[in-house]
Amino acid sequence: MVETVSPEARRRRRWIVALVALVVVAGFLGVNTVSVLRQTTAASGDQVVRLEDGDLRVVEDGPRDAPALLLIHGYAGSTAWWDPVLAQLADDYHVIRVDLLGHGGSAKPESGYDMPAQGRRMAAVLDRLGVDRALVIAHSMGGLVATALAEQRPTLVAALALINTAPSNSATTAQGFLARLIPVPVVGELLWRFRTDAALRNGLGTAFYRDIPIPDRIVADVRAMTYTSFTRSPKESARYRSVRPLPNRLAGLDLPLLVIFGTEDERVHASSAEEYRTVPGVRIETLPGVGHTPMLEDPQRTVDLLRSFIDSVAEAENP
Repeated sequence: MVETVSPEARRRRRWIVALVALVVVAGFLGVNTVSVLRQTTAASGDQVVRLEDGDLRVVEDGPRDAPALLLIHGYAGSTAWWDPVLAQLADDYHVIRVDLLGHGGSAKPESGYDMPAQGRRMAAVLDRLGVDRALVIAHSMGGLVATALAEQRPTLVAALALINTAPSNSATTAQGFLARLIPVPVVGELLWRFRTDAALRNGLGTAFYRDIPIPDRIVADVRAMTYTSFTRSPKESARYRSVRPLPNRLAGLDLPLLVIFGTEDERVHASSAEEYRTVPGVRIETLPGVGHTPMLEDPQRTVDLLRSFIDSVAEAENP
């Protein structure tokens, strides 16, 4: 005898199956979100400076008794972004490169990504290395960290060179659709879990106007970031600029300032370089045909501008 199932019973079964599937999916999403948000990584590398609020990977090149240059990379970057200009700078200077907290080989904790804290860590690194004065060269978000460092420890900073650093929040360009989804709760954590190298390369593409090969090391460093370090860093950058735009902060520091901008920047409006005109004595240089990352797109012209600025600072200090 064949058992017949009423339409009502079939509907109940379909609802039960759908409900179970929904519970399973919700459970997976919940577990994934918690797992991604709690992900942390310890610092690694040949030279790690141990700090109470986050260990940092440090790389030193050049003669230790030469004038010190502190190089600070930008958002989702690492010390590798300075590789194309390193050799020419390390010939004559003690070049110190640091992976910011949450980036490269530095620790990636659950908190501590605000710009003042990042600036304090840069000061701590210089103190640990016995450097009492350095000329600071910073790219993009690194310019905010450099400014925070100069605000807190002005005697440590001989001068500042900012490369494609957005002076205000209005200077930044609109993000792509996927980039806007990453910070969205649950959805962002899911996208992060299934990110691919191809997707990372696509996102990195806006950092370059010129058609240059993106080194595998740079892609690997982005992949090694945690979701927290990837999403908190830009939020803290926006918070820092919203309190006071960079030109307002820099105007009162009385430091030599060089601002370099690629004219074809896809991440920051190149015209915003003019906002720095309010800083007394600022020197603004533009690089035609270059995007957001001059040191990778046109290392020679970038080095030439940096060396000219460094020489002018040295001449002013030792007339």
